[in-house]
Amino acid sequence: MKNPWIVIAAVTVVLIGGSVVYSNKVAEKNNEGITFSSHLRGNENAEVTLTEYSDFQCPACASFQPVLEEMMAEFGDSIKIEYKHFPLPIHVKAESAARAAEAAGQQGAFFEFHDLLFANQSAWVNAPNSLLLFTKYAEEIGLDVDKFRKHYGASLIRDRVREDLQEARSLNLTSTPSFFLNGEKMEFNTFESFQAQISAALGIEEVGATAEEPKVQFGI
Repeated sequence: MKNPWIVIAAVTVVLIGGSVVYSNKVAEKNNEGITFSSHLRGNENAEVTLTEYSDFQCPACASFQPVLEEMMAEFGDSIKIEYKHFPLPIHVKAESAARAAEAAGQQGAFFEFHDLLFANQSAWVNAPNSLLLFTKYAEEIGLDVDKFRKHYGASLIRDRVREDLQEARSLNLTSTPSFFLNGEKMEFNTFESFQAQISAALGIEEVGATAEEPKVQFGI
């Protein structure tokens, strides 16, 4: 009789191989129809570009959103803001949130989902199953939920998020949010200095008053 451990090992190899093949087929099916473009708000032809490397689970990133929204309301024709993913390892749900936003983006709703993630940050971060809430948000904004779930599990979506992450690391970024203004990394430790640099790039003396300044620690 053959050594039973050899038989068990052979069966295990076959099962693992079959699982890999099945997973690859699922991933290929989930990838169908996926296309990507830059995540831009404002005037795409504007000469001033603000690039944000951000993390949906980061409290400081959430605190920045009212500032960016007010800037867009006032200067949307003069500036474009680009969003890039930088899910930090200390934020265990940040990558899954980024994948959910990318899945929503496949239906033209990246920034709608982006806004919901930041507005409801504490809810999904503390939820036992964040995907259930992500699916609920997709339903709330009228997305095809089945397509959303499929794209959430797509390898191309995962790779897109990780490509942004690798880009951030190649730029030696260590904290979120990190900003580049026309390709130059911004250095600031108050909202006032952040706004002053934007104002200078736009050729104006100062931006309008923002909402009450959030009490956050910069460089999280």
